[in-house]
Amino acid sequence: MHIESLALASYRNYDRVSLEFQNKVNVIIGENAQGKTNLMESIYVLAMAKSHRTSNDKELIQWDQEYAKIEGRIIKRNGPVPIQLVISKKGKKGKVNHIEQQKLSRYIGAFNTIMFAPEDLNLVKGSPQVRRRFLDMEIGQVSPVYLHDLSRYQKILVQRNHMLKLLQTKKESDQTMLDVLTEQLVETAAKVVAKRLEFVIQLEKWAKPIHLGISRGLEELALDYKTSLDVSDAPDLSKMITRYQEIFSGLKKREIDRGITLSGPHRDDLLFYVNGRDVQTYGSQGQQRTTALSLKLAEIDLIEEEIGEFPILLLDDVLSELDGYRQSHLLNTIQGRVQTFVTTTSVEGIDHETLKEAAIYRVDNGMLT
Repeated sequence: MHIESLALASYRNYDRVSLEFQNKVNVIIGENAQGKTNLMESIYVLAMAKSHRTSNDKELIQWDQEYAKIEGRIIKRNGPVPIQLVISKKGKKGKVNHIEQQKLSRYIGAFNTIMFAPEDLNLVKGSPQVRRRFLDMEIGQVSPVYLHDLSRYQKILVQRNHMLKLLQTKKESDQTMLDVLTEQLVETAAKVVAKRLEFVIQLEKWAKPIHLGISRGLEELALDYKTSLDVSDAPDLSKMITRYQEIFSGLKKREIDRGITLSGPHRDDLLFYVNGRDVQTYGSQGQQRTTALSLKLAEIDLIEEEIGEFPILLLDDVLSELDGYRQSHLLNTIQGRVQTFVTTTSVEGIDHETLKEAAIYRVDNGMLT
């Protein structure tokens, strides 16, 4: 798949702009703070209905405007698909093929994109929350059911924490409602964890040979989804539900004392090992970057395996963060396969066939040529 055209209205520093793109590498050159990243972000937001840079949607709208609009024409295997996302102070509305989607979970996945930005290098050394968000965003692209289950889990979790707080402060003494919420939480938690485990296994399958290649055959990558469940003993959904019931039964008094839910997918983590050593704790910066790069490149193949089409790749100022060898490996991997957008202040010093054949756009204060 590829994006053929993009139109922005009142989006960040863009008043109105319409662009057509080639189904190859598109390089966007400009100085900092001119709008390169805003353009990349708009493609990501069009796909994911949320930004990778901010959780406040109002920041996406020009300060003196009521709403921002992003429109794209996506060319897929079965033909063109027009997509539109309107972001207002009241919320977001998405259209696919001119039909408004009642839920954003049905909108997401209309086309697929992978964003690789400097902050993604924090995937390995950042907090568990960063890695959980990575899992949720990537799984959500290929599984609307997962988004539904995750949303339901998060709503029940908020209600359950509220009930625990009432019991903790003695504003409520009857634990019946807590038991009902626990039962609901357990079922959705098991579904979320089962899908995450499945995704991590697939991600490792694709990331392992990529990492081996980048490290010149010296390093073997392994992924481990860290959960409170003993997954080896509970590989299926019914056993996972039973195990969660046992966990929450044992935690009940402690949770009431502390007023918060102490187990579940919201507390899980994704760990990375190189040659058996924890990369986050013991890995060099180079190993951490190679791991992050391997994961992002693995997603290309994973998504293609899941949906039968390659996603669109967004490389936002990331080439300058990688040394020459990793740059070459990245560009060799995408060459001729994936429509790619690259932002950079300059292509000088990057000597690769892929960039020599690229379409070049220059951005200056929200204006593109």
